[in-house]
Amino acid sequence: MARFTGSTWKKSRRLGISLTGTGKELEKRPYAPGQHGPNQRKKLSEFGMQLQEKQKLRFMFGINERQFRNTFEIAGNMKGVHGENFLTLLESRLDNLVYRSGFARTRAQARQLVNHGHVTVDGGRVDIPSYNVKPNQVIGLREKSQNLDIIKDAIEANTFVPEYLNFDADKLESTYVRLPERSEMPSEINEALIVEYYSR
Repeated sequence: MARFTGSTWKKSRRLGISLTGTGKELEKRPYAPGQHGPNQRKKLSEFGMQLQEKQKLRFMFGINERQFRNTFEIAGNMKGVHGENFLTLLESRLDNLVYRSGFARTRAQARQLVNHGHVTVDGGRVDIPSYNVKPNQVIGLREKSQNLDIIKDAIEANTFVPEYLNFDADKLESTYVRLPERSEMPSEINEALIVEYYSR
């Protein structure tokens, strides 16, 4: 299944979460798109709820179904709670950590920066957005990329870096100091429903 490239705002309103991370999509109209306005919500079946939760998370991280499913299966082979392991793997993706560090305003922008070779891990260029960053690895920017307006603007606008990242503003580097705890990962996601969805 191809990556979703339609209106993120409409998709955000349909799923009831902000996919850009800014919250702007839901400020004016916090209900699903359509001519009947806020009164059109149907009660979802159990399967519908599981599917919606999966779609929420998949669109939030902007990855295709195959990658999403593969990551889910890798999480199932790890020790610990399947759903939490899955969220941790998604959170450890390079494009997500570029976004969380404040080098990009959205995950989509972060993915583009990685794709175009602007990002380094431990000093070496990595252009694979799904690259799994390990604790203590350092995410940086290539020297010639540090002056890009898109990166400067993002860093200037960023007001929050999670505690599992150590951001050095002078070096423009971010160290992934540890794996995130559940409380530091998306609170609007019920990962148990996603585990149920794939366990059918």
